[in-house]
Amino acid sequence: MPEIKIYNRLAVLRAERGLSRLNLANAVGVNYQTIGYLERGEYNPSLELAFRLSEFFALPIEAIFSTRPFKPLSQEVYTSRSIEKREGEKHAAQ
Repeated sequence: MPEIKIYNRLAVLRAERGLSRLNLANAVGVNYQTIGYLERGEYNPSLELAFRLSEFFALPIEAIFSTRPFKPLSQEVYTSRSIEKREGEKHAAQ
């Protein structure tokens, strides 16, 4: 069975927090090159490492890793805001 490709948002999460690969690697106890391999999709994380990253970022694992490509965060944020706004307008009109 072929290995499943795991997509991730590590680079985005690092950038949002102003972290270098070395900073993140030190925080989760891996070599900085491992972070680069993960970000480029050249390496899939162990379950233990996925949990460490989840705990570090205080996010659920599925917010960091997926078997399907992620939509850009801006698309997800604005789409969810549009839905919330429309639902709010519906409730206000009732």
